[in-house]
Amino acid sequence: MASITADLSPSGKQPDPSQHALVATLLAQADVRIDGGRPWDFQMRHPDVFSRILAKGSLGLGESYMDGWWDCEQIDEFIARVLRARLDRRVAHPGELLAVLRAKLVNLQSTTRAWQVGREHYDLGNDLYERMLDPYMAYSCGYWANADTLEQSQKAKLDLICRKMGLQPGMRLLDIGCGWGSLMHFAATHYGVECVGVTVSKEQAKWGAQRAAGLPVRFDLTDYRDFNPGGGDRFDRVASVGMFEHVGHKNYRDYFAVARRSLKDDGLFLLHTIGKNVSGGPIDPWIDKYIFPNGSLPSVQEIAAASEHDFIVEDWHNFGADYDRTLMAWHARFEAAWPQLQPNYSPRFYRMWRYYLLCCAGTFRARDNQLWQVVLSPCGWDGGYRRVS
Repeated sequence: MASITADLSPSGKQPDPSQHALVATLLAQADVRIDGGRPWDFQMRHPDVFSRILAKGSLGLGESYMDGWWDCEQIDEFIARVLRARLDRRVAHPGELLAVLRAKLVNLQSTTRAWQVGREHYDLGNDLYERMLDPYMAYSCGYWANADTLEQSQKAKLDLICRKMGLQPGMRLLDIGCGWGSLMHFAATHYGVECVGVTVSKEQAKWGAQRAAGLPVRFDLTDYRDFNPGGGDRFDRVASVGMFEHVGHKNYRDYFAVARRSLKDDGLFLLHTIGKNVSGGPIDPWIDKYIFPNGSLPSVQEIAAASEHDFIVEDWHNFGADYDRTLMAWHARFEAAWPQLQPNYSPRFYRMWRYYLLCCAGTFRARDNQLWQVVLSPCGWDGGYRRVS
């Protein structure tokens, strides 16, 4: 771990004994010690860190790490242990209840808000993503069943998607939330299909279009709800990889309606998304504030309810444990590239990004989050759908 910390401790100040004891008791349930010698133990750097965490929950935990108030060699394992012990349910604050109500009452992913995540996350800098991701620039979970490297896992994932959709030369594929175009580039190159991708990131569209020059690939810089409004353009296949997390429960029906109006009656729709175990509630407040603004993770129930009027579920595949390995691979590449990235990013960004990658790895290791690939058809696949592996 690179040594980038901020010593903000007031000289001679001691932590509140009662708070220290309370946090120590809670962490003991996850086999985590304060200032212990194991890689997942919590290293206190500021005497007020426990009051900040107890007052602000997850947001306080993440922000205090960004400010150098605590450290941990293996944040991923620390988070996994905390979640397995359900300590997140023991430390809450009024702001989290307000976040739940806000998510239920306000459409946080309206058309006016939809572009925010593009500007604040995906447009951060292609130099960052080129060094962190694999050569395909696939920013979603890899498929590690028979892979040993990040590049192999992403190639396997892209090929798995293409085979699940049964792509054939001459078909047309719509990619909703296409990112830098990894799936479209792969499908056009290896399966001979024509592709159209929708994104709200200017940097992704620009980079992807340059890379796909000469291929039958087109990027549309538009909100998915504004694409193909009359349904006059029908595709043989529709895919959406790592975008549904930005849709929000108030827009799920509209999302599936867009996929349906853009898909031929005998087509297939593949949805690749992170999911949560229970319905309701907002995204983690720290992730919402610093990483993915206005994000929302769906549950099985929410996907099923929102899609039932337009689609039949043909197959549901969970390989969420593979996201742990993917995120750890991204983190290793980010750490290795930091000396080259450092001139363009602050030390606080380094701690924020490191916490993001390792914290998320911990959520998948604890099986608190899932990764689903769902194959859907408008009218039922003739003769029955058979999953490929």
